[in-house]
Amino acid sequence: MEYSSAHRLAADIRASEEYITYHSLKDEVMADETTAALIKEYRKLQLQLQMAAMTGQQPDPTDMQRFQGINTVLFTKPEVSQYLLAEMRLQQAVADIFKIVTEAADLDMQLPGM
Repeated sequence: MEYSSAHRLAADIRASEEYITYHSLKDEVMADETTAALIKEYRKLQLQLQMAAMTGQQPDPTDMQRFQGINTVLFTKPEVSQYLLAEMRLQQAVADIFKIVTEAADLDMQLPGM
């Protein structure tokens, strides 16, 4: 299999508005150690809550409350809000590309029970 197309795709991603915006905002936001620590905790809690939901478990109320509190703090800062939204846009673009590639390869990437 030839990988030159994959390397061109990687270069196209790095040149995309989504990528450039995301990395510009990331550098700005992560320069603040407190904000960076809050984002790390936010992501950790987000993953825990998502995993609980995927396995049919009730989320831990303490984790849920902590997640909501951190979410409120983070999204009240415009630069952090812009960064997290830019991250979601880039993730969506990558997910769309992944879907196109897996469909072209005729791979079933569905999670069991979903």
